[in-house]
Amino acid sequence: MHRPVHPRNSQQPRSERALVGHTPPLVATDHLAFILFTAVKFVLALTLTTSAFLTATKAQNVTRDIPYAEPVNERQTLDIHAPAAAKELPVVFWIHGGGWENGDKTRVTDKPRAFMEKGFVFVSTNHRFRPHVPMEEIVRDIARSIRWVHEHIARYGGDPTRIFVMGHSSGAQLAALICTDDRYLKAEGLSLRFIKACVPVDGDTYDVPLMIATAEARRKERNQPEPKFGHRAKFGTPDRHYDLSAVNHVARDKGIPPFLLIHVAGHADTTAQARRLHHVLTAAGISATLFAGHDTDHLKINHHLGRSDDEATQTLFSFVATALQP
Repeated sequence: MHRPVHPRNSQQPRSERALVGHTPPLVATDHLAFILFTAVKFVLALTLTTSAFLTATKAQNVTRDIPYAEPVNERQTLDIHAPAAAKELPVVFWIHGGGWENGDKTRVTDKPRAFMEKGFVFVSTNHRFRPHVPMEEIVRDIARSIRWVHEHIARYGGDPTRIFVMGHSSGAQLAALICTDDRYLKAEGLSLRFIKACVPVDGDTYDVPLMIATAEARRKERNQPEPKFGHRAKFGTPDRHYDLSAVNHVARDKGIPPFLLIHVAGHADTTAQARRLHHVLTAAGISATLFAGHDTDHLKINHHLGRSDDEATQTLFSFVATALQP
């Protein structure tokens, strides 16, 4: 059968012309509707996002990089996270970890949000680092920062007479020492009576000589060399090892606050140190609670603190609620 062949320049059928160069009115209308629908969705999403951002901004006030010492040093600063319209709220004073040689006050993960939701003002402090300053100067920085908080936190809605001192790792050592060796606060015109409780998290130097002896025995057993920047070097002479250990400053009738000692159950050194400080505190008649975190590690126990489903967080909030009771 002979099939007709269209000449090269002949007119194309209407259906082909529609596909190539023309859009039927119905298709054009649908296309325009789709564009309008997409635009409306975008504007709505942007509006909701902006509204959520503004709501979150109104819900809290964050003031950063406040100097607490003179002359101003970038490491001697603190941040304040306060709920909106805060007034006479208890204060969490947080000390970051980092081996006394690094770390920063901004590394607080969920903690500010979690504590503000519970009705706290959250303060996170920096301090100077060794080897630029000796260990004692770092402790003095913490005391200076607490003094600033005590003198000024009412402006931000905090109660200067209800301060909870907390810290992780090296910050745990600093927290424990500042809450047992009252000489540092006394040098700033303060006393321990303003400290409601202390929460050191997974520290390994509440008893520095014991930690050094444990580490050196382990190295000898494994035939390992002395580390260049170990605790012996960081803490200086044996007299300073003793003096920078919280366990050696615990005594009755000093006004030492209640302690919650959080540690990783699977970490031998921090477990031993937490138990050691717990024993010394309770022997002196001071309230102390141990919490061992399971299925976690040194970093996670800090990073997860503040999450509602975290067991250490639940224990912490129960502890502070008890400490706040008259």
